[in-house]
Amino acid sequence: MQSPATTNPLETFLSQPNIEISPAWEFINGRAQQKPMPTLFHSRLQRNLVNAINAFTTDYEAIQELRCIVPPLSPVPDIAVVARNRLPEVDGPLQGAPDWMIEIRSPDQSTLDLQSKILHCLSNGTQLAWLIDLQRQQIWVWQGADLPIIFAGADILPTLDNIGALTVDTVMAMTQQR
Repeated sequence: MQSPATTNPLETFLSQPNIEISPAWEFINGRAQQKPMPTLFHSRLQRNLVNAINAFTTDYEAIQELRCIVPPLSPVPDIAVVARNRLPEVDGPLQGAPDWMIEIRSPDQSTLDLQSKILHCLSNGTQLAWLIDLQRQQIWVWQGADLPIIFAGADILPTLDNIGALTVDTVMAMTQQR
């Protein structure tokens, strides 16, 4: 007797027609959840940080809101920085974890949920992760399997392949940059 076909929850989620509406939907810990609508400062920081990273390097590309397929999750980091040779030739999601992921914590987002998403990506190939907390003016940084380090003020942040010298103050000032 054949067993009934089982459906893969991630595949079912990815086949939904509305997951790319703004703000994007993610599939995290077995459930679909919509990202919070970004604030003005969040949006400015996201745009300006992408532009700064892309100005520093030609080996990587920083992309806003790129869907990643990291089974059994489908995260959409605020910023995914990916080696250019890993980017697909056809339009669609990134298969695998970004090389560097950056999340900007919104006031109503759970830090624990964001950390869980970051840890999953780190265990699946992400080399560097930042969790930016605008309210506390801090950036939590994970590198490989190391515990996170909290940076603030004039601290110089680690980047992939030394992409630019960014401090926490410089990153936070990007919220005011028009």
